[in-house]
Amino acid sequence: MVAPAHLDGPERRARLDAVVEALLGADPVVVTTHANADGDGAGSAVALAAFLREHGADARLVNPTPFPESYFFLLPDPDWVLSPKSAAESAWCRRAGLAVVVDTGDRRRIGRIASMIRGLPTVVIDHHPPGDGPIAGVRFVDTRASAAGELVFDVIEHAGGPWTETIVRALYVAILTDTGGFRFRNTTPRCLRIAGRLVELGADPEELHRAAYSRFHPRHYALLRESLATLTVHEGGRVAWMTVPKDAFDRLGATVDDLEGFVDVPRNLAGVELAILFRTTSDGRIKVSLRSLAPTAVNGIAKALGGGGHAQAAAAVVSGPLAKAINRVVRMAAGSLQG
Repeated sequence: MVAPAHLDGPERRARLDAVVEALLGADPVVVTTHANADGDGAGSAVALAAFLREHGADARLVNPTPFPESYFFLLPDPDWVLSPKSAAESAWCRRAGLAVVVDTGDRRRIGRIASMIRGLPTVVIDHHPPGDGPIAGVRFVDTRASAAGELVFDVIEHAGGPWTETIVRALYVAILTDTGGFRFRNTTPRCLRIAGRLVELGADPEELHRAAYSRFHPRHYALLRESLATLTVHEGGRVAWMTVPKDAFDRLGATVDDLEGFVDVPRNLAGVELAILFRTTSDGRIKVSLRSLAPTAVNGIAKALGGGGHAQAAAAVVSGPLAKAINRVVRMAAGSLQG
C-alpha cells in the first residue's frame, strides 16, 4: 500500500469512488489526452484503456493528434488506437458511453475531440492547474501529483486492480518521463514509492528507461544539429532559447516526436534559470515551450500567452512571425526573473 496522496480523507475517497463507479459503469469508452501527447499522457491513457478492458469494457484511444510513435512500445495491440479524423474515430465517439480525459482538464488541449465527446459523461484525471476551459464531469485533479500516471495508479489501486503487465509498464513510463527520469523538481517521495511499487509489480526500470529514452531516429540528431546554431543567451546567461528551423524540420521529414529533449538544451546551460524552445507549426503559428528552475515560474508567462502548465514546465501557441514571437516572449521571460 502506497501512502495517500495530497487530497486525503473523505473528500479524496469520495472522488475516487465516483471515478471508479463511472469507469466501471460504461461501455464502450473513449480515452483521450492532450495534443502531441508526451509520455505521461500516452502512458496514462494506455494504462486506463488496459484497466477498462480488464473489466470488460471496450476502450479505444482517440487523440487530437496521432498517438506518438515513440510510445508504441506500450501498446499491446495497435488497434487500440483509432486514427485521427477517421470514420472509425467518429463512429466510436458516437457509440461511446463515457469519455476519459487524462493529463489535461482543459478543452483547448484536446482540440477537436472536445466537440466529439460533448454530451458524454466524462471523467477527468489530471495534475495541471485549471485552465480557462475546464472540462466538466467527474474530476480527479491533484496539482501536487508528479504526473497524471500517479493519479491513474491511485484510481486503479482504489478499484482493486488488476495490475497487468501493460498497466504496470505504462504507469511506470508515465511517471518516469514526467519527472525527467526522476530528476526534476516534481520528483516526490510519494512518486518514488509508487515507482517502487510498480517495480515490485513487474516493471523493469532498465528496459523501460531504454525504451523511453534510447529510441531517437537519426533525423532527431540532424534536426538538433541545425537547431543548435540558433542557441542564444540573454540577461547575462540567465535566459536561453533555441529555435527549430522550419525548413530543416520539413526537409528532414521530422515529426514532433523528434523534438523530444530539445528544450533541455538551453535549460542545461550553466547559469540558465529560464529556457525557451520556439517552433513554427504547420499552420504558421509558433509553439513556445518554457522550462525554469525554482523560484522562477513559467506558468504565468504561458497563461498570458493563452497556454498553461506547471510552475517549472509550461507551453503556449502564439501568432507569428517567429522574430516577433521571440522578442515578445523573451521580454516576458526577462521580466519574470527573480532578483
